[in-house]
Amino acid sequence: MASIKTTLIEKLKDKTARIAILGMGYVGLPLAVVFAEAGFHVTGIDPDKRKAGSLIKGVSYIPDISTERLTPLVKSGQLKASTDFSALKEMDAVSICVPTPLRKTGDPDMSFILSATEQLAKYMHKGMVVVLESTTYPGTTREVLLPRLGEANGLAVGEDWFLAFSPERVDPGREDYTTLNTPKVVGGITQACAEVAAAWYGGAIQHIHLVSSAEAAEMAKLLENTFRMINIAMVNEMAIMCERMGVDVWEVIEAAATKPFGFMKFTPGPGLGGHCIPIDPLYLSWKMKAYQYTARFIELASDINTNMPRYVVTRILEALNERGQALKGARCLVLGAAYKPDNDDIRESPALDVISLLQKKGATVEYHDPYIPTLKTHEGAEMRSVPDLMRAVRAADVVVAVTNHAVYDYQAILEAAKFIFDSRNALGKAGKESSKVERL
Repeated sequence: MASIKTTLIEKLKDKTARIAILGMGYVGLPLAVVFAEAGFHVTGIDPDKRKAGSLIKGVSYIPDISTERLTPLVKSGQLKASTDFSALKEMDAVSICVPTPLRKTGDPDMSFILSATEQLAKYMHKGMVVVLESTTYPGTTREVLLPRLGEANGLAVGEDWFLAFSPERVDPGREDYTTLNTPKVVGGITQACAEVAAAWYGGAIQHIHLVSSAEAAEMAKLLENTFRMINIAMVNEMAIMCERMGVDVWEVIEAAATKPFGFMKFTPGPGLGGHCIPIDPLYLSWKMKAYQYTARFIELASDINTNMPRYVVTRILEALNERGQALKGARCLVLGAAYKPDNDDIRESPALDVISLLQKKGATVEYHDPYIPTLKTHEGAEMRSVPDLMRAVRAADVVVAVTNHAVYDYQAILEAAKFIFDSRNALGKAGKESSKVERL
């Protein structure tokens, strides 16, 4: 008689295994689509009725997944959506892709993982594999999911069911590396868990990299984003130092980037955004406190990056003063609100901090972003993107380039603006040579 592990792997390999994705956001939906396209029958479960309703109609709400790509999968029945967690009792494989924000106190907000785990625990059964994808602190899979899912149900992990961690590596808006071809790190609670999870993910994703434990996989994700966070902080501090010395930081970066080895190019900006880089390293910093260790690089980098919006606003205030104008009462147009170019993702965007700080200084603030028609400020006020960009540019005392979307005609903006503060070097050489432009 075949073991539970062998039977499950066979079902995963012949794609008769039934798949569920918990959380159908920026991570869950692309993953569900990739599994469905590979031949699995997938059910996306999300308590958000708007998301489920949109998916049932075959309409995508995420730029990375087009409606044209989604609709055939829904019509064929390969991909379904539901708000009802009871569908889990029929599932063989479950991936958890829910948000993991930070609380205002700086400690991890595990409420979404705990809620998903609580729902899943009701329907756990033998022959199930569960993979956590949500970025979190090392130990979460073993310390939080294992006792609630398996032990509470009397199921032996690695024998009756299988548990692993595989960090999401979604970079919204990216086309060269997607869910399909970005290597997938997988770490199991046991070796059997890793093998089952690898068999599942390997049926849809091109490259699987196994590590020895769930903790190693969890730590690998945090290393990736901590690396980026610290290097961004370093180049942000370099921008501050260069400004003090009267040196062009952008020229310095381009010169350093000519070295074909031993250097990786990072660029400064008005702060960090997105759900990963500003947040994930702080999970590790928080966890290390339990080991009586201070993650000094992480905390210093976080401090530098967090203060970049304030530095930008201070530079704007000083530049306006030099032009004989106060920031209080000035008309400011924030150009771009998304946290990265050519994207509609506003999570943790530094634009929100810049807007809030400008308003607190007494400025009248508007914004324009072709991808974000409305936004809520930190104070809860709703703002709408100005309908006529060039009219707003001409009316503004200062245009603050926060997000360098490719759709903007920067030459036209430069010609029409009274003054531009360019925090992204969006104007390039033209900005360097213009007396109307101040650069970070």
